[in-house]
Order: sequence, then C-alpha cells, then structure tokens
Amino acid sequence: MRTHHPDDELMTQVARLVNELDPMPPGLVERAQFALALDDIDNVDIEVARWADNRTLTGVRGGLPGTITFFVGDLTVMVNVTRTGERQRIDGWLVPAGAHGVEVRVAEHGSSTTTADEGGRFVLTEVPRGTTQLLVRMNAEQSRTVVTPTVDL
Repeated sequence: MRTHHPDDELMTQVARLVNELDPMPPGLVERAQFALALDDIDNVDIEVARWADNRTLTGVRGGLPGTITFFVGDLTVMVNVTRTGERQRIDGWLVPAGAHGVEVRVAEHGSSTTTADEGGRFVLTEVPRGTTQLLVRMNAEQSRTVVTPTVDL
C-alpha cells in the first residue's frame, strides 16, 4: 500500500499550473524529430554548427530573421533570408570558399540543393517557409558534412 506524501499533491498542482501558464509550444516534438532525422546522409561523421551570436535567436520564431550566421571549426555559414510571398529566397556564403554542396531541408516540404560557387556563394529561390535546416557537404578534399540548428523561417 502506497502512502500519500504531502508533496505529491503540491507537485501535481505545480505541474498543472506550468502546463496552463507555459505550455509546450505546438509542434515542438515534430521540430525536434525533424532536426534529428538525417536519414538521407551517407556520411556518419556529421558536425553540428552553432549560432555565431545568441542575440540572433531573439525573435527568430515567427519573425523575419534577416541574416543568420553559423560556425563550426573553421567553417562559417552566413545566410540572408528574403521573403518572396509564401516562399523565401536564401542567399548564402561559405568561408572557406569553395564549390561545396548545400542542402536546405524544410519540414514537410523536402529539400532543395545547390552547389556554392568557387567564391563560396550560393542562392536558393522559391524555398518553402517552415522549420528549416542547412547541410553543407564540404568538397572532396575535406569530405565532411556540417548541419545547422533548425530555425523557423
């Protein structure tokens, strides 16, 4: 027989209050699953990029982010997002420059791919809006894949 602990009732009330005042954002589980679902990648050795500046995160969800910068090791990925109606245009630059493969994944919309030019510049037009993640496949000499955190664009 289990005895009733006075803290059990208090914790139940705290949990209910938290769920009422600060519920989990809609789609959080799906966004997390999307961020982790990298089934299409052959390269098991994936590096995860970080935001270059935490202040960039402010207002990203639901707002127009403009320019976002990610980095990992010696690679910097900078993208500028421009809304074009219901879609968006992504202009990006990679440092170090080179003809690296770029994939933009959008939850529930698949992905778009391109190759950066020798200067590291790439453009993807008509990209659907939604939870987005970039993958950069470094050229054959470096043979590595970098993935960015997800962002709602």
